[in-house]
Amino acid sequence: MALLRTVIPPPVEEPHLYTDLASWWPLFSPPEEYGEEAEDLLPMLHPEDGPARTMLELGSGGGSLAFHLKKHFTLTLTDRSAEMVAVSRKVNPECEHRVGDMRSLRLGRTFDRVMVHDAIMYAVEREDARATVHTAAAHCRPGGRVVLLPDCVRETFEPLTESGGHDSPDGRGMRYLMWTWDPDPDDETFETAFAYLLREADGTVSMSQERHRFGLFRRDDWLEWMREAGCPATTRRDPWNREVFIGVREQD
Repeated sequence: MALLRTVIPPPVEEPHLYTDLASWWPLFSPPEEYGEEAEDLLPMLHPEDGPARTMLELGSGGGSLAFHLKKHFTLTLTDRSAEMVAVSRKVNPECEHRVGDMRSLRLGRTFDRVMVHDAIMYAVEREDARATVHTAAAHCRPGGRVVLLPDCVRETFEPLTESGGHDSPDGRGMRYLMWTWDPDPDDETFETAFAYLLREADGTVSMSQERHRFGLFRRDDWLEWMREAGCPATTRRDPWNREVFIGVREQD
């Protein structure tokens, strides 16, 4: 029997996962998967140097992490995908939501904490990463904290394969496969191929696939961009072997 050969297209600017497939996000990465991570983050967001009440998350996606943090902060959640913001509004109706690009967003006010989770990986050019850090700093009050959580830095990158997915009470279900590799170790990006199996409530199953490109910068690059933005940072390694950058906004 002949094998079916399917070519996964090159990476795209607006992934299907965040646009026409956004309604499947709760079955791809639901809030219940983020509880442990939120507990690990809280000591960094609520240190002993004073209370923090307000927080801005840039690139907040479907709001799965925010679901746990909203008990501790008044949250403003932003993402450039209107479809993902719509998903987050259903999960976190009590939170303020804005559609905006983390590279250029300006809300005209500051927050006690500003966080950029794994959305920072979509900054694939140095200027995009630097601009995102400056956006975070511009929204952080003096003495407040900016927390960046890239999935990896150049020093910690490893190829990997992951799979998962969930079922919904309405009969829908999703399963996915993620395959991550670095096709060119000499540049500053890596890629992940995604395959999605989508089951509708009537039992119909379809498949979608795509490639995402992510930025891959050195630890010192991030530290330099944060110093430049007025948020000199320290780092720590979290339980998932990710580098967490914690910057304190300098006085103007």
